[in-house]
Amino acid sequence: MAEQGGAIVTVVAFDVEDDRIKRIWAVRNPDKLRTWTARSSAAAQ
Repeated sequence: MAEQGGAIVTVVAFDVEDDRIKRIWAVRNPDKLRTWTARSSAAAQ
């Protein structure tokens, strides 16, 4: 996760197989990240 100004701006996931990264997924769409920002804010309290 990358955070900027208190909001999550990027979430990255890795698919690892045999100790090697096979795929990388990154989400930067603010509409899709709203739930991450809400979770991050709730966890900080």
